[in-house]
Amino acid sequence: MKYDIVKNGREDALLSAASSELQEDIQPFEGKFPKAEQVAWLGCLPRPLLSWYDKEKRILPWRENTDPYRVWVSEIMLQQTRVEAVKEGYVRFLSVLPDLKSLAEAPEELLMKLWEGMGYYSRARNLQKAARIALATWGGLPASVEKLRSLPGIGDYTAGAVASIAFGIPAPAVDGNVLRVLARLLNSSRDVLEPAAKKEAEALLRPIIPKDRAGDFTQALMELGALICVPGSPRCEACPVSSLCLGFKAGTASGLPVKKSKKARRVEERTVFLLITPRGKVALEKRPSKGLLAGMWQLPNAEGRLSREQGCRLWEEKGFFVEQTQKLPRAVHIFSHIEWHMIGIALFLREEPPAEKADGDRRQSDAQRGWREEKKLRQSESATLVWASLEELRTEKALPAAFRAYRKAFEEIVEKGPAEDEPEQLMLPV
Repeated sequence: MKYDIVKNGREDALLSAASSELQEDIQPFEGKFPKAEQVAWLGCLPRPLLSWYDKEKRILPWRENTDPYRVWVSEIMLQQTRVEAVKEGYVRFLSVLPDLKSLAEAPEELLMKLWEGMGYYSRARNLQKAARIALATWGGLPASVEKLRSLPGIGDYTAGAVASIAFGIPAPAVDGNVLRVLARLLNSSRDVLEPAAKKEAEALLRPIIPKDRAGDFTQALMELGALICVPGSPRCEACPVSSLCLGFKAGTASGLPVKKSKKARRVEERTVFLLITPRGKVALEKRPSKGLLAGMWQLPNAEGRLSREQGCRLWEEKGFFVEQTQKLPRAVHIFSHIEWHMIGIALFLREEPPAEKADGDRRQSDAQRGWREEKKLRQSESATLVWASLEELRTEKALPAAFRAYRKAFEEIVEKGPAEDEPEQLMLPV
């Protein structure tokens, strides 16, 4: 049996007939996309999906203004970051960098601080690179999927999302949410992690995008995947298109999409240090310019799980005088391919040994001079350390989310002093 492709979901009679015939005659699909029958089936999707979206869509700050710059910033932020985390960050970012020009000219330190809490900091750097290229080449973001895709940090999904939402271009935008929705609608056993799966899904969607509501259709599919067709246990009873869902009909929706097992993440044990001065400043250092968290500030840390005694010795060998230690909470941070399993140690520093006696003991004076020279030599190994106050951490220095637990511990120490179960030999000014 052959079916005409339903275009734009506007031919009501054809849509009704196709839906009725397809629900009776088409069996669950397996294998690769696209198939003419699958496209025809999905041609029934836009009308009920858009009707639901008009009534149920969330109020989100990036939906209030579809200026291309704002749409683009939001889409980059939403990559691998929760919507709730992006809400606050998006408003903060745009309040300081409201347009392409301000983004292109922003100092890196400011850019990283504005991006704090959203992770994957290479996205922020690519955002700035793309802003500079777009301004120099086109005077702004281009209304073209191909040109958008040529910019750093913009792949097929982001190019399609910006093109459809900001410029009304009927371009598909396929992410994990959309792949999951399609797999369930078509009861497909296609492995969605295979590189070709997104291309096939794009070919499947392209003919059915309503030309007059391309951006709304893109967002409606995303919204369906985020609110209703969720991973694990979809809310089929609340789904506006469950009558079109072959996975729902077959009872297989909760097991879809099919994903081959990912390679297990590598686990790294690390000890994180809060090196705290008597004036309440903490040590920071820059990560390498390439690799994980490239060029970001971090709290000093070492491989493995070190005891407080080992941590003390490590930093005293670098020329620091540790007066007191405090055990900090454990923390875990998951990157895409690595897990950091962390323990923390606070080391409260004293600037130098006790002052020389009033009698001017020459031997003690000589010892102090020798100690200071040795300290200077050893600390040259730690020349990359900078010292930041709590206020500077809050307003200037961006710390990756991996260190969130230890930043919080530093805030508590500055505000309350060392933990009560430790000897209070050193109190920090608030």
